[in-house]
Formats: sequence, C-alpha cells, structure tokens
Amino acid sequence: MAPLRPLAFAALAVPATACAQAAAVRDMPPAAVITVAGHYDNAVGTSDAASHGAIYADLLAARPALRTGELLEFVPGMIVTQHSGDGKANQYFLRGFNLDHGTDFATHVDGMPANMRSHAHGQGYTDVNFLIPELVQRIDYRKGPYFAGDGDFSSAGSARFRLFNQLPQDLASATAGSNGYRRALLAGSTNGAGGALLYALDLGRNDGPWDVPERLRKANAVLRYSAARGGGNFTITGMAYTSHWNATDQVPQRAVDAGLIGRYGSLAPTDGGSTSRFSLSSTLHQRSGAALLEADAYVVRSMLDLYSDFTYRLDDTERGDQFNQRERRTMAGASASLAWPGTLGGIALRNKAGVQLRQDWLSPVGLYHTQQRVRLDTVREDRVREGSAAVYGESSVQWQPWLRTVAGLRYDAYRFHANGSEAGGNRFSPKLSLIAGPWDSTEYFFNIGKGFHSNDARGVVARAAGATPLAATRGMELGLRTEIIPGLQSSLALWRLQLDSELVFAGDAGDTEAARASRRHGIEWNNHYVAVPGLLFDLDVAASSARYAGHDPAGSHIPGALNKVVSFGATVNRATWFGAFNLRYFGPRPLVENNSVRSASSTLAYARAGYQFNAKTRLTVDIFNLFNRRGSDIDYYYASRLPGEADGGVEDRHFHPVEPRSWRVTLARQF
Repeated sequence: MAPLRPLAFAALAVPATACAQAAAVRDMPPAAVITVAGHYDNAVGTSDAASHGAIYADLLAARPALRTGELLEFVPGMIVTQHSGDGKANQYFLRGFNLDHGTDFATHVDGMPANMRSHAHGQGYTDVNFLIPELVQRIDYRKGPYFAGDGDFSSAGSARFRLFNQLPQDLASATAGSNGYRRALLAGSTNGAGGALLYALDLGRNDGPWDVPERLRKANAVLRYSAARGGGNFTITGMAYTSHWNATDQVPQRAVDAGLIGRYGSLAPTDGGSTSRFSLSSTLHQRSGAALLEADAYVVRSMLDLYSDFTYRLDDTERGDQFNQRERRTMAGASASLAWPGTLGGIALRNKAGVQLRQDWLSPVGLYHTQQRVRLDTVREDRVREGSAAVYGESSVQWQPWLRTVAGLRYDAYRFHANGSEAGGNRFSPKLSLIAGPWDSTEYFFNIGKGFHSNDARGVVARAAGATPLAATRGMELGLRTEIIPGLQSSLALWRLQLDSELVFAGDAGDTEAARASRRHGIEWNNHYVAVPGLLFDLDVAASSARYAGHDPAGSHIPGALNKVVSFGATVNRATWFGAFNLRYFGPRPLVENNSVRSASSTLAYARAGYQFNAKTRLTVDIFNLFNRRGSDIDYYYASRLPGEADGGVEDRHFHPVEPRSWRVTLARQF
C-alpha cells in the first residue's frame, strides 16, 4: 500500500533557530516546506503551541493502517475506531471527547471542509474515505480553540490534509488479504500544458470477519493539474468516490452471552448503506515580495443512505426499528488569506487577515422507518440551507528575540433555513498565544481562546432544547517543547476546555443531540526519537477528565468520554529490509452519567515487515491485531428489545468488536 519513498530518518524537522524564522517558514506554501522537512515538523521554533505540528508522507507510508480514517491517528492522542461498515465515517476520540463522527474536530482536505453541517446521521459527520493515502503529502494538526483561522467544529482541534501536486514516483500496487480484502492502486504524474497532471485510481473490496459479509465495494479517483507561476502555484483538482456496504453495527452483550449470535454476528442483517462524493476544487499560493496570498474554492456534491437498527423491536414490536437516514447535499465555499510583515516602533510584526465563506444545500435530508431497507413511514423530511461567513485577523509580534505573542480575533455569522423558517447566529472569538524561548533548546507556550460548534439547522430553527445556533467553547493550554536530548523531540501540554453545550450520541435516534454544558482538562506528552539513522521511536501519552457542569441527579460523567490513551511506534529501515510496529492502548470510558457502567479498555498491535527487491519493487506484509486481542471498537449503554422481551426493552451494553488478527500483502512497483 505504501509508495516507494526513501525512509531516511536523519532529519526530523525544519531547523529553525529563531521565532522570526519560524514565522516565515509557516507562511510558505506547502511545497516549499516539504523539501527541508523529514517525518515531522515539530521542532523548537516552528509552531505557536506545544500541541501544534505536522506529519509528512514518508511516515504515513511507513506504518500500516487498517482503514483510511486511521490516518488521523497520526495526530498524537487521537483514537480512530468504527462501529459500523467501513463505508461509514469513523468514530473519533481526542482530548476527553467521544467526537462521534467528527463533532468538535475540524478536518480539511486542501481547503475543503470534511465536516458536514446539519447532517442526516450526526452534526459534524466527517467521512475521509474519499482520500487515497498515497496522495497525502502532509497533515497539519492543531489542538484547542487558539487559532484565528480555525472556526466551526475545531474546539478539540483540527487537521488539514495537503495532497501532492506531483508524486515522487509513479506507482502501481496490488494488495490481497484475509477476509476477502483486495485493493488495486494506480497513481502517477506527467508534465504537460505548462504544469503537472497527477492521476490516481484506487479500487477496493472487503468482506471483513463478520457473519454477514460486509461486501464493501469502493472506488476513488483523483485528477489534479498544478502549475507554478512567478512566485507561487495553483491547482485544480477533481475527486470522485463511491462505495456501498453491509453493516454489522454494535450488538447487545446479552445476545452474545445467550448464544443468539456470535461475537461477529448481527441481529439486523440488512443494515448498511451507500455513499458518494464528487468535488471540484482549486488552490492558489502566490508570493509577492514578503507577502503571501492563499486562496481556496470548492464545490462538493455528496449522497448518503444509511440503514441502521440499534434497538431492534423497542419501538415497533412487529416490524422492527430499522431506519434510513438519507441526504443529498451540495456544498460550495471559498476562502482567502493574506499574510504580510511589518514593523511598529521598531518591533517586527507578521500579520494575517482572511475571509471564509460556505453554503450547504440539503434537499432532502430525511429520516424514514424501514424494514429490510424498504420504506414504511416518513419520520421527517426537511429541506435545509445553511450559510456562513467569517472574517479573522491575527498579528504575531516579536517583542524580544526570546518573546513572541500572537493575538487574533475571529467573527462568524450563520444563517439557518429549514422548511421555510429561518434563524441566525453570530459569535466573536478572541485568541491569544505567548511563546517564550528557546532556552537550552526548550521553548514555552501559553494559549487561550474561544471557539464554537454550530448546531443542526433543524433544531436551531425549531428552537429545540439546547440547540443554540453557535455553542461557545473556551480553552486554555500551558506547554513546552524541548530538544535538549539529541535526537529527541518532546512536548508536554496541560489543557482545559469548557463547552456551553455538549453533543452526545443518542442510540435510539442514531445521531447526536445537544446536552448540558461540560468541562474538560488533561495532560499530553508526545515524543519522537531517532535512536540511530533508520530507527525512529514514537511515544504519545494522554490523560483527561470530562464532566458535565453543574449538579444533576443523573450524574456528571459524559458517556463515552475518552480518559487515557497510550501509543507506541517503532519504524526501521535497513537497506533492503524495513518494518514497523505500533501499539495502541484505548482506556476505559464511562457509559452512563453516574459512571456505574464502564467500557473495557483495549490494546491493539499492528506490525509490518517488508523487503525491497530493487530500486523499483517492494513487497510488504501487514498484520493487524497482531496478538489477536478481544476488545471493543466502541461501547454504548442503552435500551433495546429482542424478540420475547418485555415492552420497554432491556438496558444493556452494546458493543462493536475489534477485528480479529488479519493480514495483508502488498506488491508495489514504481515505473
């Protein structure tokens, strides 16, 4: 699966030694930075927070991933799981959040937002299955609401994927694995028409370990034209993605204990779905002297049909509780920013101002009662329009060689339309960062800011309980980053976050709903160590506490909230042999507000071994769940009703198991 790029670990990051140099590096177009970076851009002097960094393609290619969404697990402290078929958006966990399918973590791909507002399945739904991993040049990640350029859904953090304009080498690969897994990839670049044309076709299928075969069938295609002009470059990109699948959703523990189904069985064999996404986008990076103009524009057409049954016969004892969530969406938007230097009283400044526009049309977005994917009743069907406009500005001031501040202000305005009614909302979000050092190869950070997440337009227009238009968040972070030990980059962050309204998963509805205000705090410790050339170690540790604010007899714990994460990775490249090992610990979580029911923890290991036959051909073997551990990708606690059970059902733990040990073999050839 991995492109044949050299895996030299000699350089870890951009060697910036002063904050002013770092500011200039951050404002360069991505293509300018990649030439001097290794696997990370997390060095002293390269960011505005201890929890801010970047991961590059060589590291993405060096480690195995079971699913495309696991690209986001390169963000330190992030957990990516699945509770349904692989064609559905993943489940994400970070900083004390069960982010569901993406709420409160913003994801962008070359300027296009991946989070879907007012979604049929859940607010902020983030499906990144349209990505081809081999085309990702870098991932820039930031945590917390401290950055003026980040708006909706970014309270816990954000990730921005940058795709290659031109691949280092053309590539063809074929993968075969257990459980009917197959994948074929063809990707390359060619010069012409005064620029470069990148093309890629990715075809895949998978049945998985499930008693009801998943029968996932997916196809991705990308066509991208890029050209350099003067001091900049621009791109035009077309992307197409389609998939359909059967789903084994979470199942009640009592059904497995009673022998009604096996661990990988299903009580709703017709669950599943189909989705598609087609986009056309463009980017521009233009430098004029010391000023940098960046602009993006996009239009996306997407479709989703999900068939789910989480409660079986709780609501309809005769026909069952299967429901169909359906939407047809058109999304369009644009953004532009200008960064330029200046001075004030002899003090160096770096200023940035930007504007962001987005409009979503959903016609329809609906919820239907179904039986074996046949529609029985329309629960609701809506026509939704949701638009937003944002302006922001920030200024980085170099007060002393060892002291820099970044002050920013963002203003967002939203307009919600649903079924002929409308509502609006707006919010100012101030930001402030203080960066001191470096002293003894160590720098220190203080960050504070306000952010928000938008709520579903249907709830906002109907003025449903808790559905304020823009729910505010307030965050703070203390951190440090050090390179005092040769070869080791280490960062430590203490953070706190408060939300005016928590969004949580509702099992009987299959989506998210607004809940009480909440507060979170935690600690993160991240380490990247080059022991010797060709041997890289990573260790990330995160612990957090999440509670509802105020007193409620139901309890103060937030169901599903992430508590502890530990991940360890080792990557080695020795001439013709290469390999990787990853270990991930996913700690227990409360499943109900009073903490009387908790999930179990899980520990999973992935391994890779590969052989380079010659300069153009390599063979890779990946093993997932190496030690064949039994665990859950996700756990919920709610009521469901099986045949023969009393009205009202039974409160029970519902789980989606991790996949058992599996393998994949990839033969890749450059040309």
